[in-house]
Amino acid sequence: MISQRLRSLVKTLAVVMAVAMPLAVTISSSVDARPGGGGSRGSRTFSAPPTTRTAPNAAQPLNRTITQPGTKAPATAPAGGFFNRPGMGMLGGLAAGFLGAGLLGMLFGGGLFSGLGSLSSIIGLMLQLALIFIVVRLVMSWWRRRNAPAYAHASAAPGQAPQQDQGPMANARSGFGFGLGGGSNDAPLEIKPDDYDAFERMLGEIQTAWSNEDIGKLHTLATPEMVSYFTEDLNANKERGVINKVSDVKLLQGDLAEAWREGTTDYATVALRYSLIDKTVERATGKIVEGSDAPQDVTDVWTFVRRPGSQWELSAIQPT
Repeated sequence: MISQRLRSLVKTLAVVMAVAMPLAVTISSSVDARPGGGGSRGSRTFSAPPTTRTAPNAAQPLNRTITQPGTKAPATAPAGGFFNRPGMGMLGGLAAGFLGAGLLGMLFGGGLFSGLGSLSSIIGLMLQLALIFIVVRLVMSWWRRRNAPAYAHASAAPGQAPQQDQGPMANARSGFGFGLGGGSNDAPLEIKPDDYDAFERMLGEIQTAWSNEDIGKLHTLATPEMVSYFTEDLNANKERGVINKVSDVKLLQGDLAEAWREGTTDYATVALRYSLIDKTVERATGKIVEGSDAPQDVTDVWTFVRRPGSQWELSAIQPT
């Protein structure tokens, strides 16, 4: 009886794991309630920003953008189930088959791989569970490398400054490292200390305007596209009866990923590591429903745009 109960428990856990793992990619983006990702980076919207000392991990693709991908890889994956993605190939098909056979076997009272001649012992069952986990992890890793930055393999524009030239020195006021970025047809775009000061100031002002749900202020700090995403997310919070409060924002470190010019428009992508208190509370009671009063460190990649006669505006946010 103990063996049967243990087998039943393991089967239940296997079903939960098999169903939950494909959802992990989807729900992971909802953990952070602060201003979310999206936006445009001009001609480099579908090119991954270079990694930096501040953000050594690759930035996530822009999940919301009005930029047309053209012949480049789309920013978001095609619709469909986790394994129902074009180009998954043999590895994805095998993983889907393993999971399908295992779930059907359990539902109809057989072993985990009853449809594939599974072992009947607990040890065999555990080995099969481990195999499923390994296969799913491999598929997820492979799919992310292929689809996340499919643009990660896109070549950077000529003239881009190599990362080793960023230099160890940082601006004492802003915490930014200095650097130059190259445009494809123009002279390198120099990002000056005043620009870094502006980026740091905008980091705090945007977070404050977000917390205050001040759409008017956001219009002065970000592009219309970004404001539309902020508005969408704020309206979603209102429908839920909650409000996201971000406070005590402090830049810890920042450096330039790339800077370039397209025609008369300047772009600068910077990596930002900062601390903040991020919590979501009920509008009626003020009770914390997500997050906490404890500070946390966050690393994002923000892109700013500057048009002739205008100040810098936020044009994209990419979590790492």
